[in-house]
Amino acid sequence: MARLCEMTVRFDDEAMAASRALRATTGQVRLRKPTSNLFRSRTPAVNELDLSAFDGVFAVDPGARTASVGGLTTYEDLVAATLPHGLVPLCVPQLRTITLGGAVTGLGIEAASFRNGCPHESVIAMDVLTGTGEVVRATPDGDHSDLFFGFPNSYGSLGYALRLEIELEPVRRNVALRHIRFDSAAEVAKAIATITAQRAYQEEAVDYLDGTVFAPDEIYLTLGAYSDEGTPSDYTGQQIYYRSIRERPTDTLTTHDYLWRWDTDWFWCSAAFGLGHPGVRRLWPDRYKRSDVYWKIIAADRRWNLSQRAARMRGRAPKENVVQDIEVPVAALPEFLDFFHAEVGISPVWLCPLHQRDPDRRWSLYEFDPATTYVNVGFWSRVELGPGEDPEAGRVNRAIERKVSELNGRKSLYSTSYYDREEFYAIYGGQTYSVLKKHYDPDGRFPDLYDKTCKEA
Repeated sequence: MARLCEMTVRFDDEAMAASRALRATTGQVRLRKPTSNLFRSRTPAVNELDLSAFDGVFAVDPGARTASVGGLTTYEDLVAATLPHGLVPLCVPQLRTITLGGAVTGLGIEAASFRNGCPHESVIAMDVLTGTGEVVRATPDGDHSDLFFGFPNSYGSLGYALRLEIELEPVRRNVALRHIRFDSAAEVAKAIATITAQRAYQEEAVDYLDGTVFAPDEIYLTLGAYSDEGTPSDYTGQQIYYRSIRERPTDTLTTHDYLWRWDTDWFWCSAAFGLGHPGVRRLWPDRYKRSDVYWKIIAADRRWNLSQRAARMRGRAPKENVVQDIEVPVAALPEFLDFFHAEVGISPVWLCPLHQRDPDRRWSLYEFDPATTYVNVGFWSRVELGPGEDPEAGRVNRAIERKVSELNGRKSLYSTSYYDREEFYAIYGGQTYSVLKKHYDPDGRFPDLYDKTCKEA
C-alpha cells in the first residue's frame, strides 16, 4: 500500500510538472519521443514536450488482472513486467517499441484482435494531458467519457495519455502454431469468419489468428493456441519466422517469442538490408535484429532521399513508397486482394482479423460496424512507376484509398494519406472531432488531426 501511495504521489507531481511545461510554452507543441513507428513526414514543431517521466509500469495487479502504465511505456517493457505474473495485455502490437499511449491513440492491432479488438478496447481509465494544460481522468462513464471514446485515432491532436489503466489476460508458457494453407482469398475469408465466431478451427481452440499472403493462390492462416507442451523454435537469430510459415505446418514458440515473432525481421522488411542472406545474417548481431534499428535506417534514407537518388543515377524507374495498413469487411477481402494483386503487386502481405470486443461501445473517430468482422491488410514496400511519374503524387496510394472507401473500409493513419479535408472528416468522425477539439484543445496547442496525418503538419 505504501508503495502504491508513493507511485501515486510521484505521478501527481510529474503530471503537474507536465502541465506547467505545456502552459509555459506558446504555439504548437509536439511530443518528444526517442523512437517512432510512424511512416509519414512531419513539420518540426517549435516546442517539444518531454513526457519521459511517464515511461514505466506503475503497478501490476495479478489478482484484478490489471496494470497501471505510463503512456510512453513500450510494449516491450510492459510485457516484461506482466509476463512474470503469467499475464499479458489483451492486444500486444507486433513491434517492441510501440508505446501503450501510441497504440491507444493510433490504433494498434495484432493476432488477438479477432477476439479482443484493439488496445484501446481494454483501457479502463486514462489520465490525459489536454491542450488547455489540464490533466483529466477519462473513463467510460465519467465526466470525460467523450474524450475516452474520442481519444482512439486522435493521434495526439487532443492530448497525450500520461497514465493508462488496462486489463490483462492470463497466458501459458508456449503458443502452439498451425500454418493452414488456402488456395484462394474466398476460402480464407470464409475460414476467418468461422474462426472469429467459434474461436476454434477443426475443433481445436484458437487464441491467436493472423495470415500471410505470398501469392493469390498461396495464403496461410496461422492459428495460435496456448500450450505448455512442445519444444519451442527460435527465430531471434539465424532462423527466419516468416519463411517457416511455408516450411512447417506446425510449430511452437514461447509466449514471449510469439509476441515478438514479427519484430526480429520487421515482418519480412529486413530483407531490404540483406538479412535474408545467411552470410549477412550471421554478421548482423542478434541484438540489432529489431524493428527500431531498421526504422532508424529507413528514416535516415528518407531524410536524405538516398534510395531515390541512387535509383536516378542508375537510370532506374522511380518507385512510390506504399506503406499502409487498411481494414475491410471480411466479405470484401477477396475483392480487395484481387484489386491489390492487379494494381499494386506487393508480396508478401499480412492479414489480421479484427472484431470489436464490446458491440455496445462507439469509438467515435474510427467507428466500425460492431457486428462485422474486418480484416487488416498490411503491405510495406515500394511500387515501380512508369516513366515520368512523380513518386510524391501518390498514384498507387490514392488508388488504394479509393478502393478501401468503396468497400466500406478504413485506413490507418500512421503513414502518408491523400484525402481532402471533407472526405477525411466524413470517414474519421469529423463532427464529433470538432466538438472534442474545441473542448480539449481550444487554442490549437496540438496540430489538427487532418493537418497532422494528411498535410504532414
